[in-house]
Amino acid sequence: MTMRAFLRWLRARPGWPALAAALLIGYWFLPIEGRVMVLTDEGADVWPRIRLEAAPIGPGGVATVSVIDIEPWSFVELMVEGIAAESLGQAVERASTWTWQWSYRVPEAEGYTLVFYHDCHTGCIERGRLTVGVPQAPPTAGAATKLGLVMPNSERDWHGRSGWAVEVTYAMRPEEGYWGVDDLAERVARHHAKGLRVLVRVDYDQRQTLPAVDDYVALTEYLSYVRRLARDERLREVYGYIIGADYNTAEAMAGYGGEATSSGIIPSWYARLFNGYGEAPTGQDNVVQVMRSERPTARVLVGPLRPWVAHPGAAGDDAAPWLTYMEDLVTMIGDTALKKAAAGVAGAGPDGFDVQAPGRPDAPELTGLLRSDEPRADLSREAWEGAQAGFRVYEDWQALIDAHPATRGLPIYIVSTNTYDRAAGIPPAQNYPSGWLTTAVDVINREPRVEALVWFLDDFPHSDEWDWFSLTQQPGRLVDAAAEFDALLRGP
Repeated sequence: MTMRAFLRWLRARPGWPALAAALLIGYWFLPIEGRVMVLTDEGADVWPRIRLEAAPIGPGGVATVSVIDIEPWSFVELMVEGIAAESLGQAVERASTWTWQWSYRVPEAEGYTLVFYHDCHTGCIERGRLTVGVPQAPPTAGAATKLGLVMPNSERDWHGRSGWAVEVTYAMRPEEGYWGVDDLAERVARHHAKGLRVLVRVDYDQRQTLPAVDDYVALTEYLSYVRRLARDERLREVYGYIIGADYNTAEAMAGYGGEATSSGIIPSWYARLFNGYGEAPTGQDNVVQVMRSERPTARVLVGPLRPWVAHPGAAGDDAAPWLTYMEDLVTMIGDTALKKAAAGVAGAGPDGFDVQAPGRPDAPELTGLLRSDEPRADLSREAWEGAQAGFRVYEDWQALIDAHPATRGLPIYIVSTNTYDRAAGIPPAQNYPSGWLTTAVDVINREPRVEALVWFLDDFPHSDEWDWFSLTQQPGRLVDAAAEFDALLRGP
C-alpha cells in the first residue's frame, strides 16, 4: 500500500481523527511477511525505539532486538512474554542515544510482546513495549477453584481452572537463581498466563524466615526488598504477599543462631515489622506501609503460624501456645491498624491471613471414622482445652481473627495442607488416605471465608528433600493424592 493509498484508507475509517491521534502517540511498522509491530509509549518523541534486527523470524528461531533511548538507563531488562531475553553486551553510546541489544527465542504464539525495563536493581520500571505479530488477548481466567499448590510444576495441566500458586523468595538472595527477583518474575508470568492467582511468600533468608528480634539492620534490608518487589512492574500480577512463615518456631530462625534461635520471633516483633506495632502511629518503616507506598493495591497478608507447637517463649502451663501466640498477634496488629487510622493513616491493616491446616488422619479421636473423613471430624482435644488437633484447626485460627474488630471478616488462605504427621515423622507419601483431599475440598468449598486450599507441595527442583510431599514425584500413597488433585480440577 502506498502512503497516498494509506491516507485515503485512513480518512475512510469511522473516527479516523482519533485513529490518527493514536498513531501519533505510538507508531506502526507496516506488515512485513504477515507480521505487524506496534510500539506504544508516552510522549511525542516516541522513546525508546525498539527494533527487530531482521525480518520477523518464525517460532523457535532466535531473533535479535535493539532498544534505542535518549536516557542512559542502568540495570535494564528485556522480557519476551514474561521470559528474560539474553543481553548481548553493554549499551553503546552514539549521537546522544544509547543502544542495547538482546537475543531471544521466538515464542510459538502468533503474536507476542517485548517489554523494556530499567532500574531493575530497585524494582523494574517499564519504559516501552513492542508487539510483534497479532496482539494476543490477555489470559482469560477459567472457572475459579480454591485448590492450589506450593511451587507448582511449570508443566502442570490445570485444565483451564483458575487455581492458586504459592512461590517463595528471599530478601538476602535477590539476584540468586530461582529464589531471586528475576526468576520469580518469570514464574509469576507463567502462572498468570495459565490463569492462576499467585501468592508470594517473602522470607528474610533460607532457614531464617524474618529479621531477628531488634535487628534493625536486617529489618532495613527486609523492607528494602519488599519495596523492590512492590515497585517491580513485572510482578504487578501478584495476587498477594505473605510475610514470613512458621515464625512461632525456633526452627524458623535456625540459620541465624545465637539467642534469636532460642527466643524465636515474638508476636510483638512480628507486629512491629508487619505494620508498626509499638511505634508512633505516623511511622512508616513497616512492611504494610512500605509496600503500599509503592503499590497501593498490593495485598499484604499475615504469614502462617505452625499449629501444635510451643514457641520458644511460651509459658509452661499454656495448653495451646500456638493459639495464645495467634491471639496476641491479632490483637497487636489490629490495635496498631486502629491507632494509625485514628491518626489519619488509612490502610495500615492486613488484607488477610495465611494459615496452615495439616490433616491428622491417624488421630486417636478418629476411632470408628474413616481416615479419609478426617477433614470433617471434630478433633477437639481435651488436653489442649478444646483446640482442634487436625485439619479443622483453621476454625481456631478464624475464631481468633474474628475476635478483633480490625481483622474480623478478613479473607483466610490455607497455604499449607497435607497429611504430614510431624510428631511421628510420617510423610504424606506414607500415610495419605485415598479420598482425604476430596473431603478437604468439600469442607472448604462450604467455607466462604476461606479463599484457598493449597497443598504443600508440588515440585521442588533443587533436591530430593521434599519428594515425600510432592504431587509431581508421586511417591508411595501420593499417587492417590495426585490423581485426586487432577480429578478435582476436571470436576465441576
